[in-house]
Amino acid sequence: MGEKDFEKIINNLKDENQELQNTVDELSILNDIATAISSTQSIEQIESLIIQKCVKHLNVEEGVVMLLTQPEEDRPFETMIRKKNSLIDSLPFRLDDQLMGHILHNKTSILVNDFEKTDLFDISAMKDSPIRSLLCVPMFVKGKMIGMISVFNKIGDEGFGETDKRLLSICATQSAQVIENARLYNEEKTLHKLKEEMDLAKDIQQKLLPKSLPQIEGYDIASINISAKDVGGDFYDFIPLPGNKLAFCLGDVSGKGVPAALIMANLMAILRTQILLTGSCGNCLTESNKFLFNSIESDKFATLFLGILDQVSGDLTYSSAGHENPIIISDKYEIAKLETEDIVLGIQPEYDYTEKTINLRIGDTLIIYSDGIIEAENANEQQFGDFRLADIISQNISLSAAKMISVIFSELDNYTLGGTQLDDKTLTIIKRG
Repeated sequence: MGEKDFEKIINNLKDENQELQNTVDELSILNDIATAISSTQSIEQIESLIIQKCVKHLNVEEGVVMLLTQPEEDRPFETMIRKKNSLIDSLPFRLDDQLMGHILHNKTSILVNDFEKTDLFDISAMKDSPIRSLLCVPMFVKGKMIGMISVFNKIGDEGFGETDKRLLSICATQSAQVIENARLYNEEKTLHKLKEEMDLAKDIQQKLLPKSLPQIEGYDIASINISAKDVGGDFYDFIPLPGNKLAFCLGDVSGKGVPAALIMANLMAILRTQILLTGSCGNCLTESNKFLFNSIESDKFATLFLGILDQVSGDLTYSSAGHENPIIISDKYEIAKLETEDIVLGIQPEYDYTEKTINLRIGDTLIIYSDGIIEAENANEQQFGDFRLADIISQNISLSAAKMISVIFSELDNYTLGGTQLDDKTLTIIKRG
């Protein structure tokens, strides 16, 4: 074997040994990262450990993880974790704006060992920088760049190489996954907390509705409220008044969800107070409108039907604030609507609401409903409509109020099969027997 052959074998062994050492280094840092990720430490602690391992294995002065913020901000990246080599005493290195801009624009790694020989940047702007060499690798989650991991000033004369780049890329991938897992976990915790809060809000709202329905001799009363979301803006209420009278209402606050529910709770409190103070439907709505106007935003409003029933005579005095016209059906299938022309609550500071009086005769059925009933759509976007509602009631006029509601909602469910509940649904039926 000649001398050249021997040297070739030695060189090959050195290359293989270096490759093996690189593999060992990669496996070592991967093991450290895997151990950190599987721990119960916080995301900051895990990322701190990852950067610490990068500083150690890559033999650099400093390493940093930076997360991408909103693109329109002046500083698109914010530092998350920074770690220094304990043997090096220097100020923290900070990336120049053009370096961050290059990463943000190209979304590729940067490896620089000599700034005077690179054409990536304007080195005149960095002449006072303590950075001699750097390696930056972007972090991606599902193809979206979320930040970057960078190391500065390779210790020694060899500078950064492709092995360093590959190793840092592994760290960047793992860091991105750690951050993504933490984000998903935080989102899950937030959703769980929100679900708990919504369940509590739903429970509170249900408790605001009457705990039991009035039991009045000669009358059969039933009500139902189904929100499109966990909570909503529809409500009904019954308020006993002196002189064998019963006040009742059905309201619909614009919008859905928690904002509508808050206005609904406020309006219920106002109505209960004002109906007891005024004893009049028109005056109650006039005063309630003033309070509501001053307590809600300008784009919010509420529709409301309010009635006072004389249980002895059957006289029904009522006012309506832009609500759907209730339907009265007699036992002879005569259909009438209680029509008014007054405006919705909360859009004008001053408005005088009118009231009318009719007699609820024996055999009459009064149906008060929110628009979520008649505007419910089927798969072809056709609305349920008040004519269909009146027809169903006419066909089942002999049923009790509760059974009548059950039939209506069964027909409503069949009609809207394949559609989506877009609005709250509330229904009150009062039958005089």
